[in-house]
Amino acid sequence: MAQRAVWLISHEPGTPLCGTVRFSRRYPTVEKRARVFNGESYVPVPEDGPLLKALLFELRLLDDDKDFAESRDSCSHINKTSIYGLLVGGKELWPVVAFLKNGMIYACVPLVEQTLSPRPPLISISGISQGFELLFGIQDFLYLGQKNDTELYTKLSQLPDLLLQACPFGTLLDANLQNSLDSNNFASVTHPQKQPAWKAGIYKGKPQVSISITEKVKSMQYGKQDIADTWQVVGAVTCKCDLEGSMPNVTISLSLPTNGSPLQDILVHPCVTSLDSAILTSSSIDAMDDSAFSGPYKFPLTPPLESFNLCYYTSQLIGIFVFLGQKFPKSMEISLSGTVTFGAKSHEKQPFDQICIGGTAYLKLHFRILDYTLTGCYADQHSVQVFASGKPKISTYRKLISSDYYIWNSKAPAPVTYGSLVL
Repeated sequence: MAQRAVWLISHEPGTPLCGTVRFSRRYPTVEKRARVFNGESYVPVPEDGPLLKALLFELRLLDDDKDFAESRDSCSHINKTSIYGLLVGGKELWPVVAFLKNGMIYACVPLVEQTLSPRPPLISISGISQGFELLFGIQDFLYLGQKNDTELYTKLSQLPDLLLQACPFGTLLDANLQNSLDSNNFASVTHPQKQPAWKAGIYKGKPQVSISITEKVKSMQYGKQDIADTWQVVGAVTCKCDLEGSMPNVTISLSLPTNGSPLQDILVHPCVTSLDSAILTSSSIDAMDDSAFSGPYKFPLTPPLESFNLCYYTSQLIGIFVFLGQKFPKSMEISLSGTVTFGAKSHEKQPFDQICIGGTAYLKLHFRILDYTLTGCYADQHSVQVFASGKPKISTYRKLISSDYYIWNSKAPAPVTYGSLVL
């Protein structure tokens, strides 16, 4: 007595497919046994897509299914047992146990330990009764005490590990899945995890998450009306997630203030599991407009052990030097007073820049501003979601630093005096 495969399918009238596979489990060892027992009458278990279409057709649950079908609707095919034969790829998969309850289709394919041609009596196939018992057990687990859709999704996420206990290798041991959930040996069921190959170890210790946003600004200031100043802002978000468990789930959100500049050209780390399409399609090549996506930027991920760069981004800032002034609300500008003298070369070994003379003399400025970004981008501690054991400490940092920031001399050769240097 064993099952070759199990499915849970939500019936969704009005959608293109009229349904969605919420859960599926195949048992390869049982499938090999079916190939041996069934011989030439063997029909393999199809993929979820073809199975979904064939099952909805057989159950008369397709929206456009109004025509008479001889293979399904003739008097010789009246079904009173919830056991069906599905036409998939020109062959019939039989027996398939399936029924609809509370908008969910429960289905499985029992193992038949003999040839299928001619069809054996149903009473001789012990896997059918076991299949019903398994499906009814899953139904009870999903809906007994269920209060909302969130609880349903939580229970669906628990099914993979629950079936490892209740139905190992396709053989039903206990139809009461709640027993497996409450078992002392199954304490980790609420966090179904499998050690990924790219994760060498598991963290043990105090849980904590650190998020650092660093923006670098490159700029050329010419001080001329006929030459436009240029700038470029590049940001990087670095994370370190010290969380117990082989596959902890984390969602990090980046936000912008009302007057923040939208993030563009976003590149994400491979550990990010999904992403809003609006985030990926925002490009600096396109002209900025009011419809540009301005967040929040959500990144669901399964973090590695080491520190990693969650994402990189750029931004088209309008009026970058207003932006800098926002850090100083009183004067709304940055003023640096000083004298820079470009003199003659006095020593052979003295460092000398052939460009930094006369009309091409320049000043390279280095600065660092903590707890500040030009775009206004920040990570709110309260928006970070962690699905792992323990309550982690969440720390967020941000800073702005200059990369290549040049101020060119547009006047006389030397000496050059910059008074009240406005950035």
